[in-house]
Amino acid sequence: MQTFQVLIIGSGFGGQCAAINLLKAGIDDFRLLERRDFFGGTWCQNTYPGAAVDVPSPLYSLSFAPFPWTQMFAEQAELQRYTEYVIEHFGLRDKVELQTNVERIEWDDANRRWVVHTARGPFQAQFLINATGPLSQPVVPHFEGQDRFQGKTFHTNQWDHAYDYRNKRVAIVGSGASAAQVIPAIAPHVAHLHVFQRTAHWVLPRADRQFGRFQRWLLGLKPAYKLLRWLIYWQFETRVIAFKYCRPAIRLVQQHALGFLKRQVADPELRRKLTPDYAIGCKRVIVSSTLYPALGRSNVTLHDREQAIASLDESGIVTRDGQHIEVDLIVWSTGYDATDGVISYPVYGKNALRLQDVWAHYPRAYLGTSLPGFPNLFIVTGPNTGIGHTSALFIIESQMNYILDCIGTLKKQGLRSIEVRPEAERTYTEMIHREMERTVWKSGGCHSWYHSKSGHVIAMFPGFSFSYHRLTRALKPADHLLS
Repeated sequence: MQTFQVLIIGSGFGGQCAAINLLKAGIDDFRLLERRDFFGGTWCQNTYPGAAVDVPSPLYSLSFAPFPWTQMFAEQAELQRYTEYVIEHFGLRDKVELQTNVERIEWDDANRRWVVHTARGPFQAQFLINATGPLSQPVVPHFEGQDRFQGKTFHTNQWDHAYDYRNKRVAIVGSGASAAQVIPAIAPHVAHLHVFQRTAHWVLPRADRQFGRFQRWLLGLKPAYKLLRWLIYWQFETRVIAFKYCRPAIRLVQQHALGFLKRQVADPELRRKLTPDYAIGCKRVIVSSTLYPALGRSNVTLHDREQAIASLDESGIVTRDGQHIEVDLIVWSTGYDATDGVISYPVYGKNALRLQDVWAHYPRAYLGTSLPGFPNLFIVTGPNTGIGHTSALFIIESQMNYILDCIGTLKKQGLRSIEVRPEAERTYTEMIHREMERTVWKSGGCHSWYHSKSGHVIAMFPGFSFSYHRLTRALKPADHLLS
């Protein structure tokens, strides 16, 4: 059995950030366990046409790793280059175990260690950091007759580049963030594109721009990079005022979005289908200047709820209103199990306590990071750490303050385990959901992937990201059991 001080599950930005912070703290006895055969996570896995970030690149990056971005909103290839730059610059490649799928983890109380069972055998470590990310388990719906369909199907997360979609009849099931990028990218090249939309989404224009050579040189300098990050951060942080504190501001943003829709979509019937019936922000806002024009093309048909999929057969799709649509390819752009499926493998804590049982009602964690009964276990981007207005990487870096403080405190005091007290987790969780009642995510009139099956909003943090950063700045010993 291979033994390390720390094991990190996942090699995306969360795992990379954890590894780099461990190295900065003088801890190099760790490994990253990656289930795939490549290092890098989301932006190495999601290679579908049109894939790009919807947060400005200088903010959607690690604060300590500036990069000479070529445009404000980086596309997938550049995000992959950035990922590889971080891996090489900080010497992480030798710290990863590829094709190491975690099957279950168990706390060994006698030895105060986690045992991680993988397809390649067991590992053990004093500390365990789960960094698998909330957008790593694709969801594919099931329809009657689905196994009879003789065409090609795949999820956007697993795009098959060997399949040539050009001049084919294509259906995209879903109309959220990934679909909004795929549709403009492939619509000019297919014979016909059928888009199946369950709910209309709010769309705002994408204020993208290319960076010139001099601007890219500036972005390579830490002071200039930090200044630009600071300016973008505070511009985006103000969005929380609308999402939580000022409903008139929501209405102003909605009017802006409706004006954008009217300018880009001339057909009144299509515009009707694309007009949401809930408050902006309740679902993830799409940032795109190319989606509406693509949906208005003569070779694109938008199917709304009344024309939803009823079943599949050998040659295509049967809709609820009786249409039969022949297609060659079905693309599932149906999202991820991002709430109830935050951790996909079985987790057993003290006294064989199952995490799945603890989370039977809804996922919860102190600071979205640690749980009673699960010592030395930390969850990166855990329950209620999502952020709807700024960069997820800011939250990840904030979590590292808390995680490294927990590990450092045990080392200084010569102790072996730390876990949050049940009453501290309960107080924190009650505060989160009390504050959530005031937000558009809870009261905006929609049901989104932000919600768990219980109806609780699990994906989002109900406030300013700097408030979360303040909560994670230092360990509160009174909230924890150390032994």
